Amino acid sequence: MSLTAWLDGIGCLAPGMAGWPAAADLLRGETAYEPAPTALNPPAVLPPAERRRASRLVKAALGVGLEAVAHAGADASKLATVFTSSSGDGHNCHALCEMLASDDRAVSPTRFHNSVHNAAAGYWGIATGAMAPSQVLCAHDASFAAGLLEAMAQAATTNAATLLVSYDAEYPEPIFAKRPVPDAAGVALLLSPRRSDKSLAEMKVSLGETPNTPMNAAALEKLRTGIPAMRALPLLERLACRQAGTVSLEYLAPLSLRVEVAPC
Repeated sequence: MSLTAWLDGIGCLAPGMAGWPAAADLLRGETAYEPAPTALNPPAVLPPAERRRASRLVKAALGVGLEAVAHAGADASKLATVFTSSSGDGHNCHALCEMLASDDRAVSPTRFHNSVHNAAAGYWGIATGAMAPSQVLCAHDASFAAGLLEAMAQAATTNAATLLVSYDAEYPEPIFAKRPVPDAAGVALLLSPRRSDKSLAEMKVSLGETPNTPMNAAALEKLRTGIPAMRALPLLERLACRQAGTVSLEYLAPLSLRVEVAPC
């Protein structure tokens, strides 16, 4: 059994990839990959107080989500959303652990409300005024595939466009030693239940047990395996090259998520 949806917009932010146009050029082989720290800008759509409180994780999530919406020419306030992250806000987790390990164990209210896994979805609602349903998932390194499967299912069953936002950020030491995610990154896909003049590609997903598709370039393969949200890179490469075919993305072992792409 497979699910079908049409892709209307893409957002991408990663080390050495400052937005989808730059990422697409790189994935087509038109530019060389040059690793660089991920550039995270304060989300201008947030009110000043929330903008100051926004973490690196929230900046990554809002950055790619807004890029995908703008790419599709859609109205963010009307979109259902699926947010997915492998482990949440590492810097905030570290700060809370430091507070709890100190003599003064009073936890900052701002730190506390940023500690929940749906913080990025909450900031999205504040920024866009969205009142549509929002799901927040976590499946460790399979989080992108789990989010894509959920977003495809929602688009098919609700007959409404759904925005997938997948994002991760690094932990500081000492947690970094156990969870060595090197930097922040994110991918957003705006999925529609029907084809339109905005459609970039038709996508079909199904579960299988095929090996995960690697990246040919060593630097991009390191990026794919180093940041869970970047498990999307083989799919993004197909989309950037407008190349029909199937990729297998990491899901819950022994399963993989097979994604068939047909450019429009």
